[in-house]
Amino acid sequence: MPSLRVQRLVSFLVILTQGGISVTGAIVRVTASGLGCPTWPQCFPGSFTPVPHAEVAVVHQVVEFGNRMITFLVVLTAIAAVLAVTRARRRREVLIYAWLMPASTVVQAIIGGITVRTGLPWWTVAIHLLASMVMVWLSVLLFVKIGQPDNGAPTTTVPKPLRQLTILSGAILAAVLVTGTLVTGAGPHAGDKSLDRVVPRLEVEITTLVHMHSSLLVAYLSLIVALGFGLTAVRAPRPVMIRLAALVALVCAQGLVGIVQFYTGVPAVLVAVHVAGAATCTAATAALWASMRDRVPAADDQPADVTV
Repeated sequence: MPSLRVQRLVSFLVILTQGGISVTGAIVRVTASGLGCPTWPQCFPGSFTPVPHAEVAVVHQVVEFGNRMITFLVVLTAIAAVLAVTRARRRREVLIYAWLMPASTVVQAIIGGITVRTGLPWWTVAIHLLASMVMVWLSVLLFVKIGQPDNGAPTTTVPKPLRQLTILSGAILAAVLVTGTLVTGAGPHAGDKSLDRVVPRLEVEITTLVHMHSSLLVAYLSLIVALGFGLTAVRAPRPVMIRLAALVALVCAQGLVGIVQFYTGVPAVLVAVHVAGAATCTAATAALWASMRDRVPAADDQPADVTV
């Protein structure tokens, strides 16, 4: 039977792979390798691996095929999570979150296939990224819930209004992510630069979208700072405060990256960094939300008193 330590390690790897594939996907886009493998599920008609092709540069094939290979890591960690919690006979809640991991991989593969087969339209790329962020959120919840006792009663660690404020922050984060994908859809990195193919782009003034995106980020940061004052006033547990402090720092760093991007012409490397930051902020927000609710072990599970 897998130990708790093994279960948490596997679930942590799930977080890394779910967030990591969003970053490798961004690398595919900024290197214009989105059609390095022009079909799906095969790379080229009749071959699942790259083949010499006069119209597709080798580097684009390698980058896109490498991103597809990362999918196998996502699948392996997802399956490992299901096996670990199933063999450990964890509670139903944990099993549901674990099964969402391989299920999401199937959904993401389908979205990826649609994206390639339709020629990388901006809206499919946006859905692809947003789905990854949802899975990062759920994988963090899986990690947290694995660490909680099965035989226990749910309990809150902070007052309900502050938990509701955290829900609001999550909603604003979702809006930040959506507007971020709109900025990308109207930006310079379409994912392919072939002369014989025109990648459909979002025909909206990018400056307008940037202002919308940045305004929502400021609102998000303001809300979590206000949440910090509330948590301090009620003397929230130390783990909650640590997660809040980490989230504030991450959001500030993400905002700084965005500013540098805007004034330097959106360099490719910063796009990948920004996507990694989005995944990290999503994970941190999920961790903060999850820390506000715990499970108290049943009396029979309480360790015996030890006199020191």
